[in-house]
Amino acid sequence: MPQRIAILGVALWASIALAEPPYTLLLKGGHVIDAKNRSNGIRDVAIAAGKIAAVAENIPASSAVKTVDVTGLYVTPGLVDIHTHVMAMSGLRGSLREDQNVWADSHSFRFGVTTVVDAGSSGWRNFPEQKARILDHSRTRVLAMLNIVGRGQAGGATEQDVDDMDPNATAAMARKHPGVVVGIKTAHYLAPDWTAVERAVEAGRLADLPVMVDFGAFLPERPYEELVGKKLRPGDISTHMYLGRAPMLDDGGRVRPYLFEARKRGVIFDVGHGGGSFLFRQAVPAVRQGFAPDSISTDLHTESMNAGMKDMLNVMSKFLNVGVSLEDVIAMSTWHPARQIKRVDLGNLSIGAPADIAALRVEKGRYGFVDSYGARLEAGQRLACELTVRDGLVVWDGNGITRQNWDRLGQYDRLHDARWDSTFGPAAK
Repeated sequence: MPQRIAILGVALWASIALAEPPYTLLLKGGHVIDAKNRSNGIRDVAIAAGKIAAVAENIPASSAVKTVDVTGLYVTPGLVDIHTHVMAMSGLRGSLREDQNVWADSHSFRFGVTTVVDAGSSGWRNFPEQKARILDHSRTRVLAMLNIVGRGQAGGATEQDVDDMDPNATAAMARKHPGVVVGIKTAHYLAPDWTAVERAVEAGRLADLPVMVDFGAFLPERPYEELVGKKLRPGDISTHMYLGRAPMLDDGGRVRPYLFEARKRGVIFDVGHGGGSFLFRQAVPAVRQGFAPDSISTDLHTESMNAGMKDMLNVMSKFLNVGVSLEDVIAMSTWHPARQIKRVDLGNLSIGAPADIAALRVEKGRYGFVDSYGARLEAGQRLACELTVRDGLVVWDGNGITRQNWDRLGQYDRLHDARWDSTFGPAAK
């Protein structure tokens, strides 16, 4: 009997010794900034089964399959960019000037972005095709706002076709894809009436979704003040907030009161930098007078990414350098946009949330930032991405901090561990 107990004891010890650690990935020693949970300090972040499993001080390294030292980095939720154009291969001639859209995975993870929202590239008629071609195959989480025009943002006369602005069909398609279709978009409407906005708002009401408005032409018959003061509902989004044509500043350079009043009634103001929609001469005085963004977004497309906009971190760095705190810049790029599109599972590091994480560094030096009209701001800091995790898997590792040095790597044929590394496989959807 004692011998049997001893054998059982050895077997139990062996099983404990061989047991899988409870966490697949542990990010240790970073400065966590998480607006939802009001976290701003040194914490470890542990991941299991693709979810946030623990955020605490001094989680033992032995409790994870892989531990990564992120000391000196800011650990944030994965960035959420709610104004992009990533519905490539639209199949529509003339769409965004022969399709300026980009493939999401080529311009997301390396900048800490784990979720993007395509803002109206498709409408209810062609969204199923775009979903099958793009959303269902992207490692980036790609969500969508449906254009109120059934054929989407195809440019020219298509975007002026009021006969193709069907609130009922748009809402029905949105309801068919809950959580994937996260809003309604209207853009570039040129007529001197409110048809596009009113039908987009009606579709938003029917689908219980926010509306994003790219106002297009600024006309006396439909002033911007009326858009944000009356037409948009609380929770609806005015993008391109620092556009040059927006009547933001009075003759004395002061922010006009109607903008603060619109924000007070619940209208959301989003950056939507783009290729022609962000001017320092609007943004700098506005930020200094308290009219900072509710959310930071890129309006990503092939022209903006190769001009002043560049990428999400570049846009965030601009606000960091004109007086917005790092904590607020992170909130504007994570929790705020996630909440605006009613995806409150994203943009935070709550226990049980998808393990979407960015590890960022603030670099110091001499840098230049350019707005949409080519004006330059010289500044002393910028954000860079060291590591991105999507659903618990490492999808970007800028300096190989998750890797072993070559001269200490015993098995050269064992390149990765699928429990934490997505190098050779798609991230879980």
